[in-house]
Amino acid sequence: MKILIVEDERPIANLIDLNLSASGYQCSCVYDGLEAADLIENHTYDLILLDIMLPGASGYELLEQIRPLGTPVIFITAKGSLQDRVQGLRAGADDYLVKPFEIVELIARVESVLRRTGKTEERYEIGDVIIEPKSMLVSKKGVPIMLTHKEYELLLLFVRNRNIALFRDTIYERVWETEYNGDSRTVDLHVQRLRKKLGWQKCLVAIYKVGYRLEA
Repeated sequence: MKILIVEDERPIANLIDLNLSASGYQCSCVYDGLEAADLIENHTYDLILLDIMLPGASGYELLEQIRPLGTPVIFITAKGSLQDRVQGLRAGADDYLVKPFEIVELIARVESVLRRTGKTEERYEIGDVIIEPKSMLVSKKGVPIMLTHKEYELLLLFVRNRNIALFRDTIYERVWETEYNGDSRTVDLHVQRLRKKLGWQKCLVAIYKVGYRLEA
């Protein structure tokens, strides 16, 4: 999946690139609106992450060029007022993310937009484990693995954020969709079950006082 990152603040662009690349995406960064326009004209992307305030050409001007191509766009900008968000979505952006943001939220929004626009991956392969989101099937060496609903949601969270450290509170709030109360036993128990079922004792690692990371 090819993603173009159009962001004039290089540290932010490089941070996004680092984390999305670790999650399996093929990323390109550009820091100027006019250079971005040339790339968009000559290359095909599955998703574009687009800042609004850019040198050379603004995000809104680039969006006018992108819309006829049908490529989904997520605005990533410091312009966070309600009026700005409404304007961005009405202009044709598929989502709108305000700086500063958590990387986990960015990846979740990227996955959501790709799913909604029919561009998401049909399956994931992590070693000898295959996950097929459309059919919700998980197999290891061709043998089906039976997971509970929460175990499956936990697996998808790790796979979609592979090589990224996830805090226990983030894991809990994403999978159980409620506020974390400080009790880590629920998360830890489900991780232990997932490790055992998939044989991931070595690659699904615990990070002291933080949470877990899927090394893949």
